[in-house]
Amino acid sequence: MSGARWTTRLGRTLDFTTLGYGSGPLGNFQRAFSEAECLETVNAAWNAGIRYFDTAPFYGLGLSERRVGRVLAQKARDEFVVSSKVGRLLEPCAEGEQGEPLFVATPPVRPVFDYSYDGVLRSFEATLARTGLDRIDILYVHDVDALVHGGRAESEARIVELFERGGWRALDELRRDGVVSAIGAGVNEWQPCARLLELADPDLFLLAGRYTLLEHEPHETLFPKCIARGARVVIGGPYNSGVLAGRSTYNYGPIPDAVKERVRAIACVCDAHGVDLRAAALQFVVAHPAVVSVIPGAVSRAEVLGNVAALNAPIPSALWDALKAERLLARDVPTP
Repeated sequence: MSGARWTTRLGRTLDFTTLGYGSGPLGNFQRAFSEAECLETVNAAWNAGIRYFDTAPFYGLGLSERRVGRVLAQKARDEFVVSSKVGRLLEPCAEGEQGEPLFVATPPVRPVFDYSYDGVLRSFEATLARTGLDRIDILYVHDVDALVHGGRAESEARIVELFERGGWRALDELRRDGVVSAIGAGVNEWQPCARLLELADPDLFLLAGRYTLLEHEPHETLFPKCIARGARVVIGGPYNSGVLAGRSTYNYGPIPDAVKERVRAIACVCDAHGVDLRAAALQFVVAHPAVVSVIPGAVSRAEVLGNVAALNAPIPSALWDALKAERLLARDVPTP
């Protein structure tokens, strides 16, 4: 599978496959998956040539890290890139008190936000233990955004906490000492990424759901700053949680009417050119020079192979011209 070789600001080289694997759904997102189902899905990603895997303690309160690690720990360590996240600790609790509605049938632990120096190091060590890996290539600070914390002021307070309580210092030391190759943030908005570029020297951002066929704002606001500073971006949520893949959700909730209309208009142009909407969604985001990989989630071998087929499907250049002519894409946004 094709990919991008990218060298960090400290000279560490990471080989991303253009298509990565986002393992959030393996945390029993909205329904429970058996260990056999998860093993089959991760193995399908590997067998399809995917070599970049993203996970996090939050996904299934440890389930995703364990399930991804069960496969990757059996592979030659230099053959893949893996990222995880810090910012939440998983504290033991009584069964039924996990308090996290996105994931079901999770272990009896409760996620607790902690962006401190000790919290980051504890989270990292727990990730190594759950995955069974001897190193993690990329560590993202997880969810320092307004969508998670309730507003822009609350997001800023978490970012301030990250620096004042030493969480970023812990990440910087791990990077400096070569324990991890790259550090950055995994968020659902571009604004915290821009803020971190003002305050520090992140290598990489995982931006979920904000640069898609529906939303292009980071092309103007964030990506030029990333390129100028030598940072790069991984795109998560390329289907906006499902609406661009034929599902009835946007941002994990109901689809607003304005979004429905825009998706309908994009889909009409795709149909007129014989292009599957999902293929257009994947291939659009990876055309940007700031982007090194896209990581749609998948919960089955069929979904993995569907993503592979979508990324490789032929798309005529006339499609992109038509989307721009209909003002569904900005004139200056990069396209394949």
